[in-house]
Amino acid sequence: MKRVAEALEVSRPHLAKASGQGRPGQYNKAADAELLERIKLITDARPTNGYRRVTAHLNRGKPPEEHVNHKRVYRVMKAAGLLLPRHTGRVERPHDGRVITLKSNLRWCSDSFEIRCWNGEKVHVAFSQDCCDREIISWVGASRHLDGGDIRDLMAMTVDQRFSSTACHHPVEWLTDNGPPYVAHETRRFGRECGLLVRNTPSYSPESNGMAEAMVKTLKRDYVYLADLWDAETVLRLLPIWIEDYNENHPHKGLKMRSPREYRRGNSA
Repeated sequence: MKRVAEALEVSRPHLAKASGQGRPGQYNKAADAELLERIKLITDARPTNGYRRVTAHLNRGKPPEEHVNHKRVYRVMKAAGLLLPRHTGRVERPHDGRVITLKSNLRWCSDSFEIRCWNGEKVHVAFSQDCCDREIISWVGASRHLDGGDIRDLMAMTVDQRFSSTACHHPVEWLTDNGPPYVAHETRRFGRECGLLVRNTPSYSPESNGMAEAMVKTLKRDYVYLADLWDAETVLRLLPIWIEDYNENHPHKGLKMRSPREYRRGNSA
């Protein structure tokens, strides 16, 4: 084959494809059909998951020899029309800093958002997230606007969740935007008393708190927009279920397609 390709001045793969002599066993249509059924079970339950997260769900809890390659999942999903549209968003103001930390409990970020219910009510939510393992450490929610007291409660619950204490065992950065509940003097003073290094992003620079901004997008895309948002009571009942599912099951590329809790358990082991 090599000499024929050189004589015709074409590449060997092109010649093999033209002659119908591709690599034997490259594609197994019967196995692909079985894989497609498994993929559909995941995409039906999690329609906002792309092929990489689908691959992570397929491989979860299986030995390495039974893992499915993400390229094969991409090919099967593409043939079945299950791929998500490409993200084409552009960042107008690139952020040159780095929010991610190499270890847990070095920097926590926080943000707030609202969920609009079908009956016109609104649920306001604030959360704290570790900038290494991506776990949502704690959260507060109410059918009213959150104030500084709610954020101070969030700080206290976050510190207690990670250190089982009223103060951090070592200084931890607390990164937020410039929302009024976050920049209030009482909130900043309470944060310092808890051992937090309170840090606020520059004005009009959401990229500086990009991990928390991405977390808001993930919660809305993968959970809020797929749920029945009848009223505030329904949303407040669903919130802990969503957050628990995210912490236990949501794969992250930065965590080698493991969920936050999987990553933390692996590190502790």
